[in-house]
Amino acid sequence: MENSGDLLSEFLDYIVVERGLSTNTLLSYGRDISRFSAALDKRGVPLLQASPADITGYLEDLKRSGNAVRSYTRALIAIRGFYKYQLKKGRVKSSPCSNVDIPRLARRLPDFLKIDEVERLLNAPDTETPLGLRDRAMIEVLYATGLRVSELTGLKLNDLNLQAGYLTAFGKGSKERLVPFGEAAMHWLRLYLEGSRPAILKKRTNKHLFVTARGTKMTRQNFWVIIKTAALRAGIERKRIKPHIIRHSFATHLLEGGADLRLVQEMLGHADISTTQIYTHITNERLKSLHKKNHPRG
Repeated sequence: MENSGDLLSEFLDYIVVERGLSTNTLLSYGRDISRFSAALDKRGVPLLQASPADITGYLEDLKRSGNAVRSYTRALIAIRGFYKYQLKKGRVKSSPCSNVDIPRLARRLPDFLKIDEVERLLNAPDTETPLGLRDRAMIEVLYATGLRVSELTGLKLNDLNLQAGYLTAFGKGSKERLVPFGEAAMHWLRLYLEGSRPAILKKRTNKHLFVTARGTKMTRQNFWVIIKTAALRAGIERKRIKPHIIRHSFATHLLEGGADLRLVQEMLGHADISTTQIYTHITNERLKSLHKKNHPRG
């Protein structure tokens, strides 16, 4: 198998099965490797015969073209993965990327809500109405589980086990994981399922757990409106409300309470623990801030 298109297709098939990457990540890998392959073609270099100089030269071209460090890094990660796979298959004797370092990206610490802000957000919906009760249940579940918004809106009725107190979430690459939720979320879910959901559906049927006023599946966009409305009522700055802020708050509050990092990683559905470790930086920064504020020699 020497055709570059065949090599790329085989590699992409492999990472879908092996790593369960999302569709967007898969597409970006494909684009990055295809562009690299095209650059090699122009110079008459076969994909399996690329040298370290070819890699560094291509990356320099990307930088000169004004690509951001993040784009440059993403391209290098994709190309490294490709050659690591070819090495595993015995098609190359060594990876041309082995001595090319990935630049360290300055990671901004994600914003999160304080516990009292979460309480205000949870209390914002009018639970005297069926839609308000639904909104409360959704925000409670989101904060209790740390789900991504897409995972929350994708939940089906049979993904929920109320008796055992856990749900089944389907993350990136359709990876399945069990996530527990506490008594508060269970309480609001019961109220929603027993009274609010039937009132919203009005004898219509829907397999999804959370539904809109029209009886259709809740979408990320629908829920985004709900969150922004609740934040406004709760007196939380609108610009602070980002798609993952409740997920960030869930992880931060768990770690501040002494939860094990590996367990938090599992609940969040992170493939790599380094992704979860960003939250330890938040808790460390908060500890330093509290020490400086409250210690006599801070």
